[in-house]
Amino acid sequence: MKVPQHIAIILDGNGRWAKAKGMPRNYGHAQGSKNVEKICEEAWRMGIKYLTVYAFSTENWSRPKGEVAALMTLLRNYMKTCLKTAAKNDMKIRVIGDIEPLDDDIKNRIRELEEATVNNGGLNFTIALNYGSRDEMTRAARKMAQDCADGKLDPARIDEGVFESYLDTHGIPDPDLMIRTSGEQRLSNYLLWQLAYSEFYFSDVPWPDFTKEELVEAIEEFNHRHRRFGGVEEA
Repeated sequence: MKVPQHIAIILDGNGRWAKAKGMPRNYGHAQGSKNVEKICEEAWRMGIKYLTVYAFSTENWSRPKGEVAALMTLLRNYMKTCLKTAAKNDMKIRVIGDIEPLDDDIKNRIRELEEATVNNGGLNFTIALNYGSRDEMTRAARKMAQDCADGKLDPARIDEGVFESYLDTHGIPDPDLMIRTSGEQRLSNYLLWQLAYSEFYFSDVPWPDFTKEELVEAIEEFNHRHRRFGGVEEA
């Protein structure tokens, strides 16, 4: 079985999973957070080098204030756990998205986590946090425009490679496979540039119930696809 180098996942269904069990939505988010750790370990054992997860989108701020506050508390706790997990598994952590609106203590934890794991050689784990692809591309365009105005960049030199270097994901290979859990079949403003040639896999299983076996099933389906680029099959 050929294992994708990079898998991106939209972690969907936490709230609905909890509601189905008669529990509050926050319980689902907590269980979903725990499942991220499990899947990270399984992905690395399977030979996956890069894993990117959609943790909190720019649109998630519109959720009820109580739920957003609970998610921020969960994020604080997860950052502590993630540091221990990264040290244990030699995992390299990177956060993409606009972290400026987050509280200072969360931003500090993010920077500490990235700095502490920058030289680790295990799974490259990327967390999309306060992330939206349109926002990412807008910020990239703004930076390029400023560099052009400052004489640092010649507009005539702007091509796909230059534009990509301004994205949050610069230096990370594009995903080979994108998985979305819980039955929804849309991208929800996730990695729109990076997923241009990725394979998509939609699972009806809510994220807290997504197991190693579900991941294997997604990869097996990926192996059955005939990947073509410009009409030419992948070697």
